[in-house]
Amino acid sequence: MRIALSGLAGAALIASLAVAAARADNVHPAYEEDGKYFTDEDVPTFNVAEDGTVDWYTFSGFRRYHSECHVCHGPDGQGSSYAPALADSSLALDYYDFVDVVVNGRQAGTNVMPSFGTNKNVMCYLDDIYIYLKAVGAGAIPRGRPAKRADKPESFIEAENACMGS
Repeated sequence: MRIALSGLAGAALIASLAVAAARADNVHPAYEEDGKYFTDEDVPTFNVAEDGTVDWYTFSGFRRYHSECHVCHGPDGQGSSYAPALADSSLALDYYDFVDVVVNGRQAGTNVMPSFGTNKNVMCYLDDIYIYLKAVGAGAIPRGRPAKRADKPESFIEAENACMGS
């Protein structure tokens, strides 16, 4: 009986490690379009050069996160007594679930995440915030303002102007 149970526990451990490895793989860029990086599954992700330079979208995400999200979720997505940490959960939470929660909000018991679906300061930069949180959660960048960043791509400027109505 013990051998069967330890075999099941071992199989469960291997399965959970495989799931964790698959989730960890959701951070590596497979391709780049106009300075924005994506995984094999077309999900936005970060890129950090060997010298520590972050892509523009990661830097923008830092700025937007700290202008809109850190009040509740704490600096660098580390959580607070008011709202949970986001840096680690951004690795486990599916991109589309992240978008859904931010756009529509969520209530879990007495905790309430309000909807930000009409807030242009969040919605125009939602991918950037997600990318930044993934970079922090993966340990690819340290806490605090990134020291070096890539230049702002022209495509970012165009998308920002269109979204903000400029």
